[in-house]
Amino acid sequence: MKHLIITLFISALAIPAISQKSDPAAKAVLDAVSAKFKTFTTVQATFSYKVENASGKTLSSKTGTIWMKGTKYKVSFGGQEIFCNGTTVWNYDKLANEVTISKLDANGSTITPQKLFTNFYDKDFRYILNGDKKVGTKTLQEIELTPIDKSKPFHKVYVLVDKNAKTIYSTKVLENAGNRYTYTVSTMKTNAAIADTQFTFDKKKYPGVEEVDLQ
Repeated sequence: MKHLIITLFISALAIPAISQKSDPAAKAVLDAVSAKFKTFTTVQATFSYKVENASGKTLSSKTGTIWMKGTKYKVSFGGQEIFCNGTTVWNYDKLANEVTISKLDANGSTITPQKLFTNFYDKDFRYILNGDKKVGTKTLQEIELTPIDKSKPFHKVYVLVDKNAKTIYSTKVLENAGNRYTYTVSTMKTNAAIADTQFTFDKKKYPGVEEVDLQ
């Protein structure tokens, strides 16, 4: 679940068992989010993350930042940093001062942050539109998603979409074991200049770091 938490955040995703088809209205909302995301040259977003148990008790809460540019991304979250320059992934653990280096899956099966903002839902989930909710001044559309693959470690995902901005506001993942993981976008800045060096791990900035090369 740990890798799902970090790469997804977010983003990280349903229809009732009585139906075998997805809701066209929900697809229209998700398609609009995907189309809007594809117009951005870069994205920088801050987010909050909360873990609750099945009773709704908060077990932990953290904040993080994500940067995206084309196929490149960087995630800074809870003592970890993940860098991807489009071909190589560096996963840095601050507490251990260790970085694991691996190749980005060439066959495209790896779930990257970019995929979670585009049409990830078409093949992997069934979904319905539950309706609108008000949070402050925002009108949010709730979409309930159920994974088609029942072996997944989660059974439901609820996505709230900002109806006017057509961007994801929050994602809640319901784990089979009972815990709930909620990611909420705090701020989002788009189309700002981000240097490509931001997405490559520079060991000179991490004195004494131990490298584990899995390439």
